[in-house]
Parts: sequence; C-alpha cells; structure tokens
Amino acid sequence: MTNQNHYETILFDIRDHVAHITLNRPDAANAANGQMGKDLLWAILQCDNNPAVRAVLLTGSGRFFCAGGDLKEFYEQEALDAHIKEMLIYLHGGLSRMAQMNAPVIAAVNGTAAGAGMSLACACDLVYVAESARFTMGYTASGLSPDGSSTYYLPRLVGHKRALELMLTNRMLSAQEALDWGIATAIFPDDTLLDEVTAIANKLATGPTAAFGETKRLLRLSANESLETQMEHEGRAIAARSMSQDGQEGISAFVEKRKPQFTGWT
Repeated sequence: MTNQNHYETILFDIRDHVAHITLNRPDAANAANGQMGKDLLWAILQCDNNPAVRAVLLTGSGRFFCAGGDLKEFYEQEALDAHIKEMLIYLHGGLSRMAQMNAPVIAAVNGTAAGAGMSLACACDLVYVAESARFTMGYTASGLSPDGSSTYYLPRLVGHKRALELMLTNRMLSAQEALDWGIATAIFPDDTLLDEVTAIANKLATGPTAAFGETKRLLRLSANESLETQMEHEGRAIAARSMSQDGQEGISAFVEKRKPQFTGWT
C-alpha cells in the first residue's frame, strides 16, 4: 500500500506497512519551523489511526537529520512567545502520539541532530545512526531551554548528570558516544544506513504490532509504579495478549515449529 499526502516540510508515504516520514527542508538543515510541527502531527496521527501502519521510519533529507528549531523564523516573529507555544502544541502533540501508538517508531539519523532534532531522535523507540551523525542539545547556546520531550527522555537514557552536562555545555556527541551512552541503538555506514534501517522497519512491520504497543506502554508505566503495581500491569497485559489472535498465533506457531503470521492489530 502506498499513500501520499501533501505536506510542506516533510515527505510521507506508506510502503509494505511501514510509514516513511522524511524531514524535508534540506536547504534549512531540516530545521523545525511552525509548519513542520503541524506536518509532523498530522503524519503521526495518520500512522496512529491506520491499521495498515505497523512501523514508522523517521529520517531527514540531505546532510542533516534536523538542526533544531528554525531560529531565523523565530527572529522574524512579532509575538515569538505565542509562536513557540503554538508550534509546540503541534510538535508535542505528535511526540505524545508517537509514544502512545502501537507501531514502533524507528529513527534513521542520517546526519547532525541538534536541539529539537536530538529531542526528536530521543523520543523514537529505536535510534539507528550514521557513522557521521552527531548529537548536541544546543538550546542554551542560544539562550533557550530544552523542549521536544528531551527533559523527559534524555535523563532516562543517560542519567541526570550526563543529561544536565549535555544541556548546559552543549557538547557534541559522536555516533560512537551516542551509542555508548544509550542514545543510539546501533551505528551503520552512511551509505547503507537507510537500507539497513528500512530492512529493520520492514521486519518489525510483520510483527505483533499490538504486543509492541503493550510493551511500549508497560515500559512507560514502569518509571512511576511500584514493583507490585507494575507486575500487576504485566500480568493483566500478557493474559490479554494470550487471548488475542496474534497471541494465539504466536503460541501455535511455536508449538508447530513454524514462522508465525501476525496480523498486527489483533
């Protein structure tokens, strides 16, 4: 299935049950502006609402993944605070949907991810990076504070002290450092990154999508629950999944020593 829609700042299509979202402002280093916030929200809502979407692949066009917020657009605003608040209604809404959706969201970080770009990468479920990729928070270098869910995700990925260091000093992390610190999932050569990540996304798109979503939900809950409450969530979730069509198929396939054929959403 292929589904193309008109967007101003991103490319969006669905192939083989994978939704491909490409940040597409290469002349502006894929910097996030007000329109990109709207485009990302709408694309993510389409992914969340469409049972044909069983994985999402997010990348950037050109040399950059995303260089952060579009400070040139910010400079031109008469009411900048209102502009930023409106932009973040859309961007943060999209990030919230990414976390809540069943389909795994996979980043292919093809180049520098700075500011909102690093925040966006950290919000993805799996983060595969090119050897040339670099990460920096960058916000305080412009006298701003972090957004895009980075103050939630980054300390959970790297710890409080390292997150604070990255946000205060804006030090640049290499791809290897991002991997060592737990921000990146794996590193691929620049020229094979997209092919490698597409193959991973295609494989995940044949999996038990609802079970993936339940797994994401359980991990999200675990940060704020007691051991006993979390185990109760686990017990209820696996019991429900065991009665689902995909759960029944997975168990049968294991016993029958064959590859399971998951439908994804049942």
